[in-house]
Amino acid sequence: MTHSTNDEIISYLAMDDGCRIALRTLQAGSSGSSTVLAIHALAMNGTMWADAARVLTPGLRVLALDCRGHGLSDKPKGPYSTARFAKDILNTLDTLQCEKAVVAGCSMGGTIALTFAGAYPERVAGLSVFDTTAWYGDDAPFRWEQRAQAALDGGMKALIGFQLERWFSPEFLAARCNVVDRALAIFLANDPIAYAETCRMLGRADERERIGRYKGPALIGVGEHDYATPLAMAEAIAALMPQARVQVFPQVRHFTPFEIPDAIGACVQQIADESRER
Repeated sequence: MTHSTNDEIISYLAMDDGCRIALRTLQAGSSGSSTVLAIHALAMNGTMWADAARVLTPGLRVLALDCRGHGLSDKPKGPYSTARFAKDILNTLDTLQCEKAVVAGCSMGGTIALTFAGAYPERVAGLSVFDTTAWYGDDAPFRWEQRAQAALDGGMKALIGFQLERWFSPEFLAARCNVVDRALAIFLANDPIAYAETCRMLGRADERERIGRYKGPALIGVGEHDYATPLAMAEAIAALMPQARVQVFPQVRHFTPFEIPDAIGACVQQIADESRER
């Protein structure tokens, strides 16, 4: 099933476990064009990539998933796993009959993109991830469970203050209320149970052993003032991937596709161009 909005086409794809996933076409591309598949951050949806997508060459096909438990996709019971989210990417590419895609991801979406690249490296033409990590640390299960419980006990509103200062620089919060409000509206629309299961998934995530299986071009971007997934985490990813390089974005925090979409789009374009030259 497919329907259109003013800015995008939304299709619904059935995964191999029956979960229905929403796929947003942000840019249709031209016949035979390369595909970019973008994966959003925790508690966001595929529209997180809309502004960055406008920077990309019109010939590219640009798609964005609503991950399971998020946005317009189904919200099945947990537990969730990064392997299952990565398989959703695989099912999506198979349904589209797309042999390879440039995979982009932010935050949670970056972790899922890394999982996919490690599990199915032959399906990745290029990798561009931002403000993310392959592993949140030894205490991650405890810290993510705290966040899950906060949402279950107080609803998504209970987390707004905590999230805003992590997502955006103070200057952006003051100057770009429209973008901030859009991100908040997406966040508040989340189902707390699905959110909690996704938090637990991130607490368990550890993709360090497999990501080196991907040998292609990779760009690991991070905001200079991102304390959620700081530079050290980006460098740790790059150290495990043969062709990975790190790019630091000055003066920004965690949600770079919202805060600096032109720069993020340019990075994705760069990896797409490199993937065609291989």
